[in-house]
Formats: sequence, C-alpha cells, structure tokens
Amino acid sequence: MKTIMLVLCALALPAAAQDYPNKPIRIIVGYAAGGGNDIIVRVMQPEMSKGLGQPVVVENKPGAQSIIAAETVAKSAPDGYTILMGPSGPMTINPATYSKLPYDVKRDFAPISLICQFPLIVAVSSNLPIHNITELIAYAKANPGKANYSSSAGIFQLTTELFNQKTGTNLVMIPYKSSGESVNALIAGDAMVTFVDPPPVTGPLKAGTVRGIAVTSEQRHPSWPNLPTMAEAGVPDMAVPVWTAFFAPAKTPAGIISRLQKEVARAVHSPEVKERFAQMGLDPVGSTPEELAKVAARDLEKYTAVAKAANIKND
Repeated sequence: MKTIMLVLCALALPAAAQDYPNKPIRIIVGYAAGGGNDIIVRVMQPEMSKGLGQPVVVENKPGAQSIIAAETVAKSAPDGYTILMGPSGPMTINPATYSKLPYDVKRDFAPISLICQFPLIVAVSSNLPIHNITELIAYAKANPGKANYSSSAGIFQLTTELFNQKTGTNLVMIPYKSSGESVNALIAGDAMVTFVDPPPVTGPLKAGTVRGIAVTSEQRHPSWPNLPTMAEAGVPDMAVPVWTAFFAPAKTPAGIISRLQKEVARAVHSPEVKERFAQMGLDPVGSTPEELAKVAARDLEKYTAVAKAANIKND
C-alpha cells in the first residue's frame, strides 16, 4: 500500500504543474507605485498575462525596505500563485545590513529568473550648480546642512554610503517609499542627490528637471553615452550592477518554477517589453533559476563585506 501511495503522489506532481495556472497570479512589489520595480513589473504584466493565460495582478506592499513584501511571499502557499518582485535590495542588501529578518533568502525562496539588470544613475536637481561628481563632492563639503540624499531601498543607501566613504562626504539619508518619490524630492528641492534605478528618472532626465552626472556601471551605458562611469568621474571601485528578479516561496514544485521561468524569459525578449526596457536603460536577461541563485549568492557575499566595513546596520 505504501508503495502504491508513493507512486500516486509522484504521478500527481506533474499533473499539478501541468494544470498550472488556473487562476490569477499575484506579483508582490515591495515599493510604492511609480518606483522602478513597480514600473518594470507593470511593463511585464500584459505580456505575462497573455503567455500564462491568466490575469497577473500587481500588488504593492511598500515599506520597511521591502521586508513586508518579502515576508508576505515567504509565508505564502508554494503553489505559484504568489511571487515576489525581488530586486537586489531585499534579497542581498537586507541580509547584509539587518541582523534579524522575518525571512531567510536561501531557506524561504525558490529562484525563478532574473528579469533585467541595469546601473544606478547619480542624479541631482537641475537647479543646483552641480554638473559632475567633482562638483557634487565640493558642494556637499561646502554645504553640510544641505548635504543629503533621497533613498527608498537598501541598494541605494549602501551605494551612497560607499560613496561617502570613498569621497569624505557626509550625505545624510532622507527615506522615501519609492524611487519615484526619491526623484520627486530632487525636483522639489527637498534632496540634493540620489543614486537611483533608471525607470523613474528617465522622464525627468529628458525633461531637464533633474541632471544625470554619472552611472554605476563598469562601462558607459548605451542609453546614456554622455554619462561617465564613477571610475571615469574620479571615484574608483564603485561599479554597482543592479538587478531585479522573480522569486517564489520555497518548496514551489519544480514544474511550476520551470513554467514561470520560461514565461519570464519569453516575455523579457518580446518586442514590446524589449522596446520599453530599452527606453528606460534596462538590459533584459531571462536567466535560469540556477543562474539567479549564483548571482544572488555572489552579491550577498559582496554587500555583506561592504556593510561590515562601513558599519551599516539598519536594525
């Protein structure tokens, strides 16, 4: 009898995956509407809905550096109907900067696929007399009362604090719920500078309401050929590649993970999504789960070392 039950269970697993999906899928985003990850997932949403044959619903759960969103997905049923828009922040920065989290990246999540990667853009208000990194450093040191930066996620905070260490500046963080709000803070004059993901800053850059002065990629990015790298701008060892990805709860069946991965890979390379990504300076990926796991492990090790050296603790 025990052998028969084991055989029946083994046969049932592929059937469950084969039947997937048969109802709407929720994508949990840990940032407010208008932020970079929110924009990315909404670009993906129609194409994924079409490919999966079910509605894909975006649910924003902003706050606490995306901890709320990550915990929500970690504790969700492992059935493929609740997945996390998991960028570098909650998956590699939070574990490096918090001594205790309500989730464990390795234990509680199943990697699905990298969606895209991109550099951060260093942007300032166009009303400030800052046109390059050298002028930013000089202005920050000459105006300590105004030396602040807007940030909505750990990756932006850690990168800016690394900038402080390397340049001797003392930029003080003003927290926001989304990178869109961080950019708006520059426009309003509430913040001096931000290290930010491309989607929410692309429009203001084109409109001239903010000024880009550098990128954190190792080489100049084709979307902003006139923006120097941090090394070119005089701050070496500040290449910070950023990514965002999809994660499911741990123990989600392999067949469902495979179905989602194939759909992500197809969607990011569809003409519609590729065009929108190109407009925002995003490089589509569509990796395997194994490739995503390696990238996450690599960055977790790197950012843990940076946070320790900088004594950055967000508890």
